[in-house]
Amino acid sequence: METSASNLNHLIEKVSSLKSEIQKVIVGQDSIIEEMLIALMAGGHCLLEGVPGLAKTLMVRTMSQALDLSFRRIQFTPDLMPTDIIGTEILEEDHSSGKRFFKFNKGPLFANIILADEVNRTPPKTQSALLEAMQEFEVTYAGQTYPLDRPFFILATQNPIEQAGTYPLPEAQLDRFLLYIKIGYPTAAEEAKILSSTTGAKQAKVNAVIGADEIKQLQKLTREVSISDDLIGYTSELIRATRPDTSTVAFVKEWVRWGAGPRAGQALILTAKARALFKGRYAVTLEDLQAMAYPVLRHRILMNFKADAENVTADDTTSALLKAITRPQNSI
Repeated sequence: METSASNLNHLIEKVSSLKSEIQKVIVGQDSIIEEMLIALMAGGHCLLEGVPGLAKTLMVRTMSQALDLSFRRIQFTPDLMPTDIIGTEILEEDHSSGKRFFKFNKGPLFANIILADEVNRTPPKTQSALLEAMQEFEVTYAGQTYPLDRPFFILATQNPIEQAGTYPLPEAQLDRFLLYIKIGYPTAAEEAKILSSTTGAKQAKVNAVIGADEIKQLQKLTREVSISDDLIGYTSELIRATRPDTSTVAFVKEWVRWGAGPRAGQALILTAKARALFKGRYAVTLEDLQAMAYPVLRHRILMNFKADAENVTADDTTSALLKAITRPQNSI
């Protein structure tokens, strides 16, 4: 790798410190925090889903406090328009000459970390504007292109209940999210700790531990993590096995309507590389691929009507695939 070993270890230590800072406020949810940091290192975006009151918004806000980056929160509502998030032109006057001109007033998308709260409550037009910015890292207004700040990290949340008046993201737009993370209820011990720590006068102070240049360096290093040809072949076989027309896995043929596309394989390898680096390793292992398969495939495998009726999920499919696909002989 181009970066010295000492500098690389320093960066990895900072990521570990970043997780510790977030855990000052967020009780439990270790795997959720880890997956969010992996997405940041991989340069992708996250979709967080959980019922109200599970600290989705607090988790993202705390993460932004631990990062020396600009942060904006957008509360998505049914009346939100694309210009409300992208920005708009305003008419100004030069007081010295009296000449009038249009000036682009940047919207909340022009920040490093964006919390897109309840993204499924805004109309498709505004969702599309957000998704375009996620993919292109730029916005266009009145024929002029404006690059977005880098790193650019969107964490969108959605509520799995109260679906009246919502606009579910189409599958093609869901595919733009690197990871789809589901947040569950805390354990009994974690819930007791949450009640104790959040109802007193003492508030934990979160310190910023890593900045934009270091994050961009981590994102570059993530792509330099090595992966063997055997594991690349395993990834390809796993992704192809999600497709009912080419799969040899009986579970897939019975329950799946559409499988994952090539972007899923790219996402799986990239997040496995980020996970390896997060763990202090410079090569991907089979464990990395299998651990990231769930959040990578969760929104890229479409179940059929029979599966929906029987409550068979994409995670069930991923579990069946991980058991069915032959493990590479030289894998760690």
